[in-house]
Amino acid sequence: MLSRTRVHLQTLVLLILVVHLSQPVCVDVPSGTEAILGKTMKLTCISCMRREEVKAKTRVDWYYMKEDENKEYGITSHKFHIYRFEEDSSGALDGPLNGRVKWNGSHDLQDLSIIITNVTYNDSGVYECHVQREFVFDFFTPSVYITKNITLRVKEQATGDTAALYSEIMMYVLLVFLTFWLLVEMVYCYRKISKSDEQAQDTATNYLAIPSEQKDNPAAPVTE
Repeated sequence: MLSRTRVHLQTLVLLILVVHLSQPVCVDVPSGTEAILGKTMKLTCISCMRREEVKAKTRVDWYYMKEDENKEYGITSHKFHIYRFEEDSSGALDGPLNGRVKWNGSHDLQDLSIIITNVTYNDSGVYECHVQREFVFDFFTPSVYITKNITLRVKEQATGDTAALYSEIMMYVLLVFLTFWLLVEMVYCYRKISKSDEQAQDTATNYLAIPSEQKDNPAAPVTE
């Protein structure tokens, strides 16, 4: 019983260490679509790799198309190539956002985001993130192509998002509850181990108090 309780406690401690030391998991989250005038805006583009140990050559192209006011008439705006990322060469390209686009991706190239500095009203429009991965294997090199669209709106002031506020509150409440539950489990295991140790010590003390004749012959009567 004592050893089983210790195993549970060790497992609990190991889980805590794993939570603290584990690397973040790639999660495909949508990009923000509301920018504030004069501020910095991040356009999020996530492309998770199912197996990170597989080597891949990644190319990312960002395009910008001005908000189309004549879409109902079948007239489309010109698409500008604003950023290119490759292993050999990468950087912002000439266009309406020249000098204000910067790379904000991760080292493992699963987050392929960019940021726009000093946002203006003219930055409203549709942004496209084109991701091309060429996987490197021994005998063949398959490739995948992903496109994500982001419709950006520029406003003078931020508007409150009630749903996002409630979600953030619920997340913190859940985090506090899980932390409290974990502490309760640790205290319970600690008390159980302490109680088992006390019982073992009492058993050992009672055994040592028995005369040697009684230990050798348990059927013998106890002498006072």
